[in-house]
Amino acid sequence: MRTRVQAVLLMFVVLAVAAFAVPLLLFTASDRTQEWALARSSDLDRFASLADQAAATGDTSALTAEARRYTQLYGEGLVVTDTRRRPLVETGGARAGEPAVARLLDAALRNQTAHPSGALRPWSHGQRGFAEPAGSGTRVSGAVVLRASVGTAAHDIARRWAAVLAGTALVAVACTVLARAATGWVVSPLRRLDRAVGQLAAGLPPEQTRAGGPPELRQLATGFNRMAGTVTAALEQQRRLVADTSHQMRNPMAALRLRVDALDPHLPASAGRTYTAVTTELDRLETLLDDLLALAAAEHRAGELAVTDGPDVRCEVAAVVAREYGRWEPLARRAGVRLTADDAPPPVVALCTDGELAQVADVLLDNAIKYAGRGATVTLDCGTDGGWAVLTVTDDGPGLSQAELALATTRFWRSEANFATDETDTTDETTASDAMDETGMTGASGAADRTGAMNRTNTTKGTGLGLAIAEQLLVARGGRLELTLAHPNGLRARALLPRGRGGTR
Repeated sequence: MRTRVQAVLLMFVVLAVAAFAVPLLLFTASDRTQEWALARSSDLDRFASLADQAAATGDTSALTAEARRYTQLYGEGLVVTDTRRRPLVETGGARAGEPAVARLLDAALRNQTAHPSGALRPWSHGQRGFAEPAGSGTRVSGAVVLRASVGTAAHDIARRWAAVLAGTALVAVACTVLARAATGWVVSPLRRLDRAVGQLAAGLPPEQTRAGGPPELRQLATGFNRMAGTVTAALEQQRRLVADTSHQMRNPMAALRLRVDALDPHLPASAGRTYTAVTTELDRLETLLDDLLALAAAEHRAGELAVTDGPDVRCEVAAVVAREYGRWEPLARRAGVRLTADDAPPPVVALCTDGELAQVADVLLDNAIKYAGRGATVTLDCGTDGGWAVLTVTDDGPGLSQAELALATTRFWRSEANFATDETDTTDETTASDAMDETGMTGASGAADRTGAMNRTNTTKGTGLGLAIAEQLLVARGGRLELTLAHPNGLRARALLPRGRGGTR
C-alpha cells in the first residue's frame, strides 16, 4: 500500500513540477531570443543610418570602418549594398552573391525588414540572417544584411535552463521527501495494525499497536488494542483451561491408579471383569489427557507459524519412513497386520522437522494398524506430487464411507461402527466403560479412529483426536492431510508438505 500511495503522490509531484518548469523553460528561451533579436535590430538600424549617409554623400569610409570594427568584435558578417545591388561593404565572409544573402537583400530593397522566426534553444547553432532597408520613409537608398551568430545566445539559454532544471530538481526532491514522510505518517500505523491483526487471527497475543498518524487512525488503533486485549484474554483462558485441566488431572489420575492397583490382590475372582474395565478406562482417560495436551501444542505452533516464517527447517522424508517402519513393524506383526515399506524410497526433502513428520506418521500408522483388522496389509511410502513432498499410509481394511471421510478429522469424532457392542456380551456387569462407549466418548492415543465394519466392538480404542493433531501439524508447515478411499477397499492417508530443494525431481 505504501508503494502505491507513494507512486500516486510522486506522479502528482512530477506533473506539478513539469507544469511549472516547462513554461518557465520556454519563457527563458523566448526572453533571451528576444534580447538577441533586439540587439541585432539595433545594430542594423545603426548601419542602415550610416549606409543612408554614405549614399547621400558618396563617402563610404565611415561605414566601412564601422563595419570592420563590428565584425572584429562580434565575428558576424555584414553586407551593405546600394539600390543597384552594388556592394558597399562586405565583411566576415558574407557576400552579396550568396543565395541566402541575395534573398535578404531583395526583401530589404523592397523596403521590408527580415528577422529570423522561432525561439532559440540550447542546442541551436550556426547563424541567422537579418535584413533592413537604408533610407527614410518610402525612400530606399540601400540594403543592410547582418549574418548574426546564435552561439552566445544559445549558451546563455543553456545556462538559464540549467538553473531552472536545478531548481526544479530541488523542488522535486523536497516534494518527494515530503511525500514519503506523509505516506509513512499515514501508512506506518496501518502496517502495524495489519501485523497485529495477523497475530490476533493466528491466535497469538498481538503487540500493542502504537497510536500514530491521523486522528482517525489513532482512534482506530486505540479501539483495536482494547478489542485485541479482550479477545486475547478469552483465547488464553480457553487454552489454559484445556492445558491446566489436562495437567492438573494427572495427579488425581495417578493417585487413582495406585489405589486401584492396590485393590487387585484383595478382590474376589468374580470382580475381575469389573477391575479390568476400570483399568482400561483409566488408560483411556490418561491417553485422552495426553492427546488434549498434544492438540493444544499443535494449535499453538500453527498459530506461531501463521504469522512468522519460523526457522528454516527441512527433513529427509525417506529417513523418517525408514525409522518409522523399524518402530512400527514389530507392533503391526503382533497385531496380526503386515506392514510393508519400499526398501529404497526416493530421496525427498520436506520443509518441516523430523519430529513433526514422525508424529504425523505415528498417527497415520496407529490408525491403519488399529482399524484395518487382523490379516490386513498396511503400506508406508513416500514420494512427490508437484511441489509437495508426500508421505502415504495405505491399508486394505474396511475403510470409511464417503460421508465418514468428511468427518474423519473432526475432533472427538469416531465412526459409529466403533461403538457397536459385542452381541455375545449379555452379562449384567455393565461397567462405566460400556456406558461411555455408547455415548462415543471412549478413546486411545493418536487415533482419528475410524471403521466401516460392524464386526468391530467397543474394545477398539481411540480418542478421536489423532487426525486433528496430525492435520494441525501439517497446516502449521503449509501442508494438508488428504483422506481418500483405496481400491479395491481400504483407506489411503496422504500427508502433504512443501518440498525443499534436493531430492527427486
